[in-house]
Amino acid sequence: MNSIPNPEECIELLKKSGCSEEVISHCKAVRDVAVRMAERANADVKLVEAGALLHDIGRSKTHGIRHLVEGARIAKNLGLPNSIIKIIERHIGAGLPAEDARKLGLPEKKYIPETLEEKIVCHSDNLIDDGEKQTIESEVEKVLAKGLDDYARRLVALHKELSDICGVDVNNI
Repeated sequence: MNSIPNPEECIELLKKSGCSEEVISHCKAVRDVAVRMAERANADVKLVEAGALLHDIGRSKTHGIRHLVEGARIAKNLGLPNSIIKIIERHIGAGLPAEDARKLGLPEKKYIPETLEEKIVCHSDNLIDDGEKQTIESEVEKVLAKGLDDYARRLVALHKELSDICGVDVNNI
């Protein structure tokens, strides 16, 4: 499967990989926000939709930070396009610099979204908490309460970048 799977195929891949209904429901909620953002940003909507649906496929193996690495491995094994593999691998928070990744026990490399589509899926995930839409301000508050100031700054910067591209505060998308 070297092409971008359609939504039904994505859901089937999540189920076959062993994702729970809760993970699938979360992925659908992220997809709903991501597609609206992609349309406003003139991004590749088909890629964003598939990436959003598949971003947490690694949660079929672990719910820890390693779900990024596991998800990328699963996607590679499924023969998914590199563009989707990168979305899966780089969707955490507002990205992880290599040094932070190493401290968290991940292979040392940058897990920072680079393309517009990667940024949209990553940030849409930030705007969904327990299947419900939240504002970036509430996510930043949680992050600051944990003392993660650099991470909070990256969240705010990504939110501003995407809001500027979309021409509207993406909290309202």
